[in-house]
Amino acid sequence: MSVGYTWVQWSPTKRRYDIIATIGIIAFLAIFVIVGKVMWTGASAIGDEVLIIRALGSCALVLLHVVLCIGPLARLDARFQPVLFNRRHLGVMTFLVALAHGVLSIGYYHGFGVVNPLVSLLTSNTQFTSLQAFPYQLLGVAGLLILFVLAATSHDYWNKVLSATIWKRLHMGVYVAYVLLVAHVITGSLQADRGVLGAALVLMGVLIVGSLHVLTAVRESTHDRGSRGLLENGEHWIDVGAPGDIPLDRARTVCTPGGERIAVFNDSGAISAVTNVCAHQGGPLGEGRIIDGCITCPWHGWQYRANDGCAPPPFKEKIATHQVRILSGRVQVNARALPPGTKTPPALLQNPEGPNHG
Repeated sequence: MSVGYTWVQWSPTKRRYDIIATIGIIAFLAIFVIVGKVMWTGASAIGDEVLIIRALGSCALVLLHVVLCIGPLARLDARFQPVLFNRRHLGVMTFLVALAHGVLSIGYYHGFGVVNPLVSLLTSNTQFTSLQAFPYQLLGVAGLLILFVLAATSHDYWNKVLSATIWKRLHMGVYVAYVLLVAHVITGSLQADRGVLGAALVLMGVLIVGSLHVLTAVRESTHDRGSRGLLENGEHWIDVGAPGDIPLDRARTVCTPGGERIAVFNDSGAISAVTNVCAHQGGPLGEGRIIDGCITCPWHGWQYRANDGCAPPPFKEKIATHQVRILSGRVQVNARALPPGTKTPPALLQNPEGPNHG
């Protein structure tokens, strides 16, 4: 993708992913409408248009919760990584569902007057100081605009143009959109006097998302604090562990005194170390494995040679490498990163597979 770009780089996996997600969205909308028709009847019956609007909004919020949970779940359990691989497709679907909700809402509630619907939306309620009458629709519009920016820049082309660092910071805006949309739903639910069930369900979702992120952060922080090092001639060497502690074709990560993570790989008995950060979207290389002789990022499959941190031709990406040695039966890695693409001789193991092989 860094050499040539297509609108969508389809693969059988992506097609299955999108088909399953689409079926799930359609099923959610259908169930929501059917349950709504059954629960609210007679004088309490809700019109089909309003039911569809609510179904789309609820679906978009559920999808956003799923998107935000995929990341920490993949860090906690590698079995979720296949879902993470195509997460951007799910993010774009979330925006499209939210857009449908927004367009229908504006048309239904602001489209039958003489004033332009968008002007009506922005000017019909300006009670920003009143909690009971706060214009919660504007919170939804703000969240939708952020989702639009994220969806519009989700392609790898923008990752390349903006740089991985700026692109990543931009897409952290999903959390701002999440806060805005949660506030939109809660304030709207309470103002419409629909009871507290909807708000309670949303808050439960917030608790789940927050708990997963905190759990992931605590686990990684605990792991980082376990890194031990020693100074030698002004160089900081970090103890990685016994050679057998690094599984074949996989890695063990350690943390430098400055907080940077290093991925130390066992490439068929040759121990090499690279930065843990993928040049694509900052994916954790240490959670990936070596495929076809290359370190493969678990997020999107970008690859790098272990001995020099260079992507295989025709790709040109490079990542930082680190010196590695085996001293007194322990693998040690130099905390000082070498320039991206620097060829570094690996440390060779007598027993390539080690006790943890398989």
